[in-house]
Amino acid sequence: METVYLAGGCLWGVQAFVKTLPGVMTTEAGRANGTTNTLEGPYDGYAECVKTEFDPTVVSFDQLLSYFFEIIDPYSLNKQGEDVGEKYRTGIYSTDANHLEQARAFIAKREDAERVVVEVLPLTNYVRSAEEHQDRLERCPDDYCHIPQSLLTKYKTNVPT
Repeated sequence: METVYLAGGCLWGVQAFVKTLPGVMTTEAGRANGTTNTLEGPYDGYAECVKTEFDPTVVSFDQLLSYFFEIIDPYSLNKQGEDVGEKYRTGIYSTDANHLEQARAFIAKREDAERVVVEVLPLTNYVRSAEEHQDRLERCPDDYCHIPQSLLTKYKTNVPT
């Protein structure tokens, strides 16, 4: 198994989408690259993210990124849908340098690469989000989500529990 941290705006929709993808084994809502190890206190620079454990024999890292790019506006800085602010920035974070290299290459080969504002950075800190944010859209399907319902369920088949 390999792990990558995907930030695509509000984590509720990102988690709901990512967990339906082939080869994704587990997901967890969290915060990437903040400066503290707590959920308390003032904003510390984190990006809302989804810790994504995947099986590279089922889904390649590039394919996972292709799926991810389906649900984000890669040109929008600190904004996805109605969610605005630094914590809603888009990013790909990992402790695996190979993932970061692959992510940079994935973006570089796009025709629109010069317009893409998706961060690609080493994961320096991760904090699991509060329980109320884990699988939020499963429990509260009427809550706001910037990702259209048709896209959220596009790949939904047999999802691991």
